[in-house]
Amino acid sequence: MGLLQLFLLLGIFCSSSVVGFGVDPALRISVFDELTLGEGFDGVTQVQGFHSESRAFHFQGSSREVVAPVEVSEQMVQKLRGKNEFTVLVTLKQDHLNSGVILSIHHSEHRFLELESSGQRSEVRLHYRTKGQQAHTEVFPYSLADDQWHKVSVAVSASHVILHVDCNRIYERVVEAPYMDIPEGASFWLGQRNAAHGFFKGVMQDVEVLVMPQGYISQCPDLNRTCPTCNDFHGLVQKIMELQDILAKTSSKLSRAEEKMNGLDGCYCERTCSVKGVVYREDEGWTDGCRNCTCSNGTVQCEAISCPPPQCPTGTAPAYVKGACCKECQPVCMFGGRELVDGDQKAVRDSSGRCLLFECRDRTMHRVVPSEPCPELNCAESEQIALSDRCCKVCRGHDFCSEGHSCVEHSDCVNLEAGDCCVCKDGFRPLRDDNAYCEDIDECAEGKHYCRENTMCVNTPGSFMCICHTGYIRIDDYSCTEHDECLSGLHNCDENALCFNMVGGHSCSCKPGYTGNGTVCKAMCDGLCQNGGTCVSPNNCVCQQGFTGKSCETDIDECADGFVECDSKSTCVNLPGWYHCECRDGYHDNGLFSANGESCVDINECKTGRNTCANDTVCFNLDGGYDCRCPHGHNCTGDCIHDNKVKHSGQIWVLDSDRCSVCSCQAGQVMCRRMVCDCDNPNADLFCCPECDPRLSSQCLHQNGLLTYGSGDTWVENCQQCQCLQGQVDCWPLPCPPVDCEFTVVPEGECCPRCVTDPCQADTIRNDITKTCTDEHNISRFSGSSWIKHGTECTLCQCKNGHICCSVDPMCL
Repeated sequence: MGLLQLFLLLGIFCSSSVVGFGVDPALRISVFDELTLGEGFDGVTQVQGFHSESRAFHFQGSSREVVAPVEVSEQMVQKLRGKNEFTVLVTLKQDHLNSGVILSIHHSEHRFLELESSGQRSEVRLHYRTKGQQAHTEVFPYSLADDQWHKVSVAVSASHVILHVDCNRIYERVVEAPYMDIPEGASFWLGQRNAAHGFFKGVMQDVEVLVMPQGYISQCPDLNRTCPTCNDFHGLVQKIMELQDILAKTSSKLSRAEEKMNGLDGCYCERTCSVKGVVYREDEGWTDGCRNCTCSNGTVQCEAISCPPPQCPTGTAPAYVKGACCKECQPVCMFGGRELVDGDQKAVRDSSGRCLLFECRDRTMHRVVPSEPCPELNCAESEQIALSDRCCKVCRGHDFCSEGHSCVEHSDCVNLEAGDCCVCKDGFRPLRDDNAYCEDIDECAEGKHYCRENTMCVNTPGSFMCICHTGYIRIDDYSCTEHDECLSGLHNCDENALCFNMVGGHSCSCKPGYTGNGTVCKAMCDGLCQNGGTCVSPNNCVCQQGFTGKSCETDIDECADGFVECDSKSTCVNLPGWYHCECRDGYHDNGLFSANGESCVDINECKTGRNTCANDTVCFNLDGGYDCRCPHGHNCTGDCIHDNKVKHSGQIWVLDSDRCSVCSCQAGQVMCRRMVCDCDNPNADLFCCPECDPRLSSQCLHQNGLLTYGSGDTWVENCQQCQCLQGQVDCWPLPCPPVDCEFTVVPEGECCPRCVTDPCQADTIRNDITKTCTDEHNISRFSGSSWIKHGTECTLCQCKNGHICCSVDPMCL
């Protein structure tokens, strides 16, 4: 069965997950019990809850600090650390329009798990960090802040998130999986983000975190099912990926083993030594001239032969024998008062001048009769030399060495006036007194070298070399000087850094206006660059599209500046960093969502029933609206029907659901608008007009603790749009323009994704398991899997939707 078929079957067949309603205490975090709530927390009082089976607490005010002690926080976080399947449960009654945090687990500024309910924008927000160490917020449009009791559960299973409210499945989404490797020292807050922001106001009961699949069943037992979770599926995929890697590694090892075995078929494994055409086996010894040599593990090791002084008997004398290193006792002949050994010849001349040649053999001098006459010489008689061991004269400068010599290893034959001799080559010393055998001199060990400072002596046959130390360059054969990497350009300093030459290397220091370690320098800008701006040079910010100002602090109002031309059926709405053309009242988008509003089409209020014409009038559709007309011959009242109630023509009223909106009935049509705020009016409704609220208690402190905002003010911070309303700060993800492409990337310092064509550059790919890659072993790998490329240690490859992307593993750097 193929892998794809296996995954499809997983979606059909089910396996047991949660059986019964009991929960293992090891998998439950009861937040109220862990924090011992009710014992000394200001701003928290015990009240009657939704039911009487557990305690409920009322959270009020904004001068409280409900945070777990360090050891308690670590105990709770330890249950969550590294888990990818858990559920947050809470029963709550949140004050009307309150925006507050239910619980938050964060370290420094990084939120690893935070559940927030915004009454101002009617949203439930789940904040967490992804495996790519990016902050992520998943927004669920839903209003909990209505002063009514609700059972809420947020279940996370790998990349699967389910929101239940009052045991109804509200949203089910596939998101980027949370990263739950929470560092030590993380803090656990309840009912607030920290000591200054995100205060929840209302009543909470049964606040729990269950580290298990489908934890919402403990809150709503009727939802009990036995289907596998998304985490079960991801776990199976991960196991298959691991098996693929094991198979690839095993196949690679098997292939290498087969190659070695094939090579061993014709291989004799014993290590041998080959010297002068002769092969010696392991531990076999031999004599090479004046050295005793041994073959050891395939390497020739030799030592010089030490010759003891020979003790020769009478009638013999020490002399060198061909092929032997030491002198041996040889029989001698006495001739003319001198001792000659076997083979020595002596020429004498009689009274008539005739030359007689004698040779020592068997202790007796024998006359040698020449077989050929002496060769004719081509030099003057004055240049002719008579020799003691032959009768024939030779010319001065005769090449005796060409007639044969006994000079063997590392020894050269040198012609003399009446013969030849052996002389050791440069860098060698004699092993015997006639210089026929010589050995190498280790100039480095004996200190007979000329290497100067910054070098290292290395012995070579007959000589030595002076190697430069690391970071130095050669001056001549014997000396080196420091290598100025800064001058030569062979350094690793950033282009915005200064290079300083040092002994054996160099150092880098960022130029003024830049910060970093010297190898990487980034420009510094006063106050930093806001709204995704990039600091490209000292105090010079390049702003993201849609922002301007020295620090990119000012949003460009594309609508007010006339940069945008929206279709007549739409109106321009400015947003932080961008804009969009929103359909006017009476129009709606046809689904094409064109940027300039051309996709806005008229709503037929008469057909859709979105009109307020009374029963005695007839609805006529108009472009962008409708008209309530009185039929011919009738006397119509001009009244309106609103919320199933009759409103008389000219009547004005305030909406029951929104006290800030005023409606009126005009000739059969209901016209509603937001209440106009007049801050000069002392009776202005501050609830509807927060910008008119002068009270200090309604002001908000910026996240950095340095700025203060008045009620109604808005600003952008860390890719979030924030608003101050009556002392409460509410922030939501900054809206981004839509991108219609397969591969996207969020550049560093920016908030919104951009399209890229190269999948290897993308960081927001939704992996499709039906798209596989074939690695170097012809093994199919799932999209999203990674492996180390065969034959390397640091090349990490990934499969991204059918594309193989390889790079150097940062762990090797």
